[in-house]
Amino acid sequence: MSSRRRAAGVLIAGLASLLVTTAMVSAPAAVAEDTRETAVVSLGDSAISGEGAGNYEPGTRGEGGNWCHRSANALIHRTQLAQRTFNLACSGADAANVSLADTEHYTEGSQARRLIDLARQYRVTTVVIQVGANDEPAFADTVLACVGAWINFFGPSCSSSLSGQWPGRLAAMAPRVEVAVNDVKSAMNQAGYANGSYNLVLASYASPFTERMDSILHGPQGCPIRISDARWGRTSAVPQLSEAIRGVATRTGAKFLDMSRATEGKEACSNYSSSTSGEWQNRIRVDPFAWWYGGLDAIGIHTAQESFHPNAAGHAQLGRCVTEFVNSGSSTRRCLIGADGNLHAVV
Repeated sequence: MSSRRRAAGVLIAGLASLLVTTAMVSAPAAVAEDTRETAVVSLGDSAISGEGAGNYEPGTRGEGGNWCHRSANALIHRTQLAQRTFNLACSGADAANVSLADTEHYTEGSQARRLIDLARQYRVTTVVIQVGANDEPAFADTVLACVGAWINFFGPSCSSSLSGQWPGRLAAMAPRVEVAVNDVKSAMNQAGYANGSYNLVLASYASPFTERMDSILHGPQGCPIRISDARWGRTSAVPQLSEAIRGVATRTGAKFLDMSRATEGKEACSNYSSSTSGEWQNRIRVDPFAWWYGGLDAIGIHTAQESFHPNAAGHAQLGRCVTEFVNSGSSTRRCLIGADGNLHAVV
């Protein structure tokens, strides 16, 4: 073989080796399949913990001072979005308790910090947050003030004083919720998730009562709220709260689910009788006079917490709406009752 042929053969062999090496270097590495179980997680306060839905998890029924009242009937457990459902919410929690701040509520620390561990163990596909009512809006105290106005009937209505304060309260609440939502995103980042790789849902609250109740007997039937105050709550206070939370969702990039009308027609005392059949919100669970005048013992106080919260039937419907919303891929929808009597996520 001539020297020219030998040189050409060496050159061809060298080029072939180079092409193979280049292909090996430039070929993308195989991505390992994520075999972890999928999970959906809820964070927030009593509205999403399942307060009022009964069947509370052991350890959250007052044991050792933990009154988080996390219910097995909570809406997160009624979703059909993942293999596992986890409820980190706690009754009475505020935005700081959801955030990464070093706080403690009913013996429990930061919900966002606990989310990090869960998100590392499972493949979290959806995080649902419902929080803010226990910050400046002080929803529980607001309801109690309206109970007091019903008891002291010849005094001013609760809405007469609260309506002027409400916008300012919501304005003060919004940045706190914004910090909490951003901290949840940070927690997911720390667990190895990129923004947008999971569904982050911020939900508002449903009105617990309505002015469309028996005009005379609604108090003794379990709704000691003036008709005018119930109307203000349903048509003004709750919608304004919902819009404030919508603003937070917009600023943080979270999806927004408007629940302000989710139990419309199914609120406490909407049945016009002593029967609670068909209602999705609890009526008052304690003697209103004892609640207002401070006559409840420790157990009674935590029983009072259950008042005017969604019951098990309500949570089942709310979970249905969350499932529809996430599966729709939309960035915002409303929970409304459809012609079939069920709750749906609609545009």
